[in-house]
Amino acid sequence: GDWLESRVKDDHEKQQQDSHVGGKDENIDRGNWTNKREYMLSMIGYAVGLGNVWRFPYLAYKNGGGAFLIPYVIMLAVAGIPLFFLESSFGQFCSQGPVNVWRALPVFQGVGVAMVLVSTLVGIYYNVIIAYSLYYMFASFQSPLPWSDCFYWSNSNCSLTPRGTYCLAVRWPISLSIPSLVALQRSSGLDETGPVVWHLALCLLLGWLLIAAALYKGIKSSGKVVYFTATFPYVVLLILLIRGVTLEGARDGIEFYIGSQSNLTKLGEAEVWRDAATQIFYSLSVAWGGVTALSSYNKFHNNVFKDALTVCLTNCGTSVFAGFAIFSILGHMAHVYGKPVSEVAQAGFGLAFIAYPDALSKLPISPLWSILFFFMLLTLGLDSQFAGIEVISTCLQDAFPERFKSKRSIISVGTCAILFLLGLPCVTQAGIYWVTLMDQFCAGFVLLIAALLELVGVFYFYGGNRFIKDIEMMIGTRSSLFWLWWRACWFFITPAVITVILVWSLLTFRPPSYGTVQYPAWGVALGWCMIAFCLIWIPLIAIWKILCAQGNPWQRMCAVCSPVEIWGPYLEVHRGERYADGQRYYRENSLHLPDNNVYHISNHLTRL
Repeated sequence: GDWLESRVKDDHEKQQQDSHVGGKDENIDRGNWTNKREYMLSMIGYAVGLGNVWRFPYLAYKNGGGAFLIPYVIMLAVAGIPLFFLESSFGQFCSQGPVNVWRALPVFQGVGVAMVLVSTLVGIYYNVIIAYSLYYMFASFQSPLPWSDCFYWSNSNCSLTPRGTYCLAVRWPISLSIPSLVALQRSSGLDETGPVVWHLALCLLLGWLLIAAALYKGIKSSGKVVYFTATFPYVVLLILLIRGVTLEGARDGIEFYIGSQSNLTKLGEAEVWRDAATQIFYSLSVAWGGVTALSSYNKFHNNVFKDALTVCLTNCGTSVFAGFAIFSILGHMAHVYGKPVSEVAQAGFGLAFIAYPDALSKLPISPLWSILFFFMLLTLGLDSQFAGIEVISTCLQDAFPERFKSKRSIISVGTCAILFLLGLPCVTQAGIYWVTLMDQFCAGFVLLIAALLELVGVFYFYGGNRFIKDIEMMIGTRSSLFWLWWRACWFFITPAVITVILVWSLLTFRPPSYGTVQYPAWGVALGWCMIAFCLIWIPLIAIWKILCAQGNPWQRMCAVCSPVEIWGPYLEVHRGERYADGQRYYRENSLHLPDNNVYHISNHLTRL
């Protein structure tokens, strides 16, 4: 009785100290989402990012307009949703991040480490794009817009007429494929680093301060911020769409995007299907670790299937919707220049920081539209960054629970500070080259390999039937017909799609370039080293796990290919008979119980 009273008192004191834990949380060790809305908004904000705005519309018109929706929807069904459902179920079932979920299969734990490293590297340069958005947003608070004419700071490179294959949208002294030289002060190549561009460094610092503030209390604080950051982009897109369709030439832009100019013959080209699969894969942010990390804070019996379906459909619907807002205004821009829409449409940086800002500068009250647009890019980027940093914090907390449990704010702030310092080379005069290099290498092959190994590990080693039973422990029993589709995807279709994308990407690889600037050989080699740095941990950790196991070689292999004793639902009340052995392991080894609130302690004592 005294022990239980002391334990309960300690629990109440711990809850007061741990700002990431709420009084109504089911799991008071790790905390839970305050409510379902915050989780869904966070997941939608994570999935819906800059690629939905600056990549999908371009791919659609490039690959047959409306016809592109056919392979896009098919790839969503056979690759996107199955992977998203897998990762969110995996994290929710055991309430662990992308590294500790591999207690289910220790030999594959390096896959989780690779995901964390990718999220870290991407977080370094992704925040630089947020810094660009901040700088352009601040620059928009003036009339006329700085890129609307050749002003006193321009030189002979500045032009008021279209150049090359598309318009010279930002009329500062620039290269056609980048934001303005005034913003970047771009050097001649990766070999010429140059000094830090101070205004971009300040914007980068501000971006990290915003992220650190939002993540100060973990999901308890970021869950409040996403009420605004996850919904505001939809408001802006709707405003831009309403304004865009009233402009002269808007119809041409929409027709070019997804209207009557759709080309069904494009469906016979293999590249169209590859582009659809690649866009689905990256836009849903699978294999980054974020889906697993965010889902790990769900309550155990949350309907993870319904949530995964909702997030995936919302993400893809947003891509299509954003295309109408983008191309209606690009159509007006093409009308003003007297050019075809194809000559003003671009992807990536070119769309976000050249073509679209130039189109907005042609509108009445252009500073207002520009501010809204770049603020939208800012919120889209912040949402994705929240989850990316949460991956790192969650893995540190799971790896050292007793040391970091009450230090969540320190972890978040410290992580942001370190990544800010690592990102300073990306805001030098050669910064845009580093951003492009990291984007092309870090967010490519590693994700494909990690996703493929994730599928192989869970369904061929851990066991597909076992994993399905795990899911049914959370969402209830489903019919065999329901699981027939998911079995087909998880065991065969999805791995085959990823394998084809991976092989094709390797066969069609071309050395990266930035506009007309070619990367030096050492830069390309460095890119491959980034990939190797992320992937090398997969075999190293597998070997280390085998060496640490006991018995003969066969026994060691069997041990590392089987779940550890403590694998299963985090709380005892959810473990049931299937995972009761894990609780006996806790008792026999005097380990800290994973469920330490009054109800679960009382239940445990009753069972004893």
